[in-house]
Amino acid sequence: MDKNKKKKNFCGRLRREFLWQSGAGFGAVALSSMLGQDGFFGSTAQGAKVSANPLAEKPPHFAPKAKSVIFLFMYGGPSHIDTFDRKPEMTGRDGQTVDVKTFGRGGHRNQGRIVEPRWDFKQYGECGKHVSSLFPNLGGCVDDIAFLHSMTADSPIHGSAMLMMNSGKILSGSPALGSWVNFGLGTVNQNLPGFVVMLDQKGGPISGAKNWSSGYMPATYAGTVLRSKGSPILDLAPPEGTSREVQRAMLDSLGEMNNRHLAANAGDADLAARISSYELAYKMQEHAPEATDLSDEDEETEKLYGLNNPQTEDFARRCIIARRLVERGVRCIQLYSGGAHNDDNWDAHGDLEKNHNKHAGATDQPIAALLKDLKRRGLLESTLVVWGGEFGRQPTAEYAKGSGRDHNSYGFTMWMAGGGIKGGISVGTTDELGSAAVEKPFHVKHLHATILNQLGMDPNRLSYFYSGLDQKLVGVEHVDPIHEVIA
Repeated sequence: MDKNKKKKNFCGRLRREFLWQSGAGFGAVALSSMLGQDGFFGSTAQGAKVSANPLAEKPPHFAPKAKSVIFLFMYGGPSHIDTFDRKPEMTGRDGQTVDVKTFGRGGHRNQGRIVEPRWDFKQYGECGKHVSSLFPNLGGCVDDIAFLHSMTADSPIHGSAMLMMNSGKILSGSPALGSWVNFGLGTVNQNLPGFVVMLDQKGGPISGAKNWSSGYMPATYAGTVLRSKGSPILDLAPPEGTSREVQRAMLDSLGEMNNRHLAANAGDADLAARISSYELAYKMQEHAPEATDLSDEDEETEKLYGLNNPQTEDFARRCIIARRLVERGVRCIQLYSGGAHNDDNWDAHGDLEKNHNKHAGATDQPIAALLKDLKRRGLLESTLVVWGGEFGRQPTAEYAKGSGRDHNSYGFTMWMAGGGIKGGISVGTTDELGSAAVEKPFHVKHLHATILNQLGMDPNRLSYFYSGLDQKLVGVEHVDPIHEVIA
């Protein structure tokens, strides 16, 4: 290499280092930000650059089995051994003290008093699955369901366990599952949010909006809380006196600004996201009320879901709306059963029978109806339905008296149906008391990997560059989906 060329390379390197280090390194931060906005770091489902419209529909990594996911979240932690994980070995042992390691809000224990399951189990379907009398309607759907009896999580405390089930992390600040779906695939219906959350009428879960936050992603990908009665989305209506024409003119003006940026090869991702949010809000004023209006549902459908029964009416309404949102192309819908605290959710620390009779009684018929309704409309094969809480419950009593059970993250049950999932199967087991997973234990990450996989996204490729790392819903280590349940 001649001297002039060496000198030129040396000078070029000095200039790059000067730009990178100048201003205490803030130049580097700015450059990284601009590169990130241009899609240099981020990896959407197809690995392409981030679109000017962050919610634009994007192709998946591979052909998906599911187009949408409905997550039925039983907040508080339903007892697996009283619902779907039959333990005949416990029959006749009520009140016995046994050596069993447990860990819940009461701390670590090595012994406990057995609380025998309070409900009888019956076999259903061609697969002969045992289901407790808490869920007689769901019992009729077992041939479409894959039960996961060996789920595990990292925390037995509601707040952190909720965050893990929703975002894959026990600490706040990470995007929710629905945000990853929004980011990776965009939304089919540009008139409705891609990620919708419907809360229990008693209130929201612990940690609140952190459970459907977009975390370090733009707010565009966050979940939108949709109400089943009244105005579907709060604060959506424009200020009094603002006509649709004025709103449209404002959006057109913002759009022209963004187009000028794009034409100058200096697309402003933040501006594009804001315009997309304003545009979506404008469209939702018209389309969200229509999606939640059940006046065109026939009487047979209302009866199927239990819409006219005070016990089931709230959850039935939200299940019907979930089906309507799937029909309209919404990617991710999350329904919460239970809100607030204590017996307003599935957190049965005191009277197990009173608690679970209440919440199962409110959800059994609507959930079974949702599966049947999706199936008869030809939507179940493209809609993944997930059921479960943040953890399960222990086989032993929490207190000296009563039937209440403490939290159990060592082993619990969740189930999946539709969206390319095998029906009529059970995978994994807990021990004879249901205290911990012993065969094929699955972590929450495996559940998330399965959901992404069914939606056509490789969970180990879908990433978002943040804080110097390619962040992933399933974490940095390779995670396989649960192949045993995939058809």
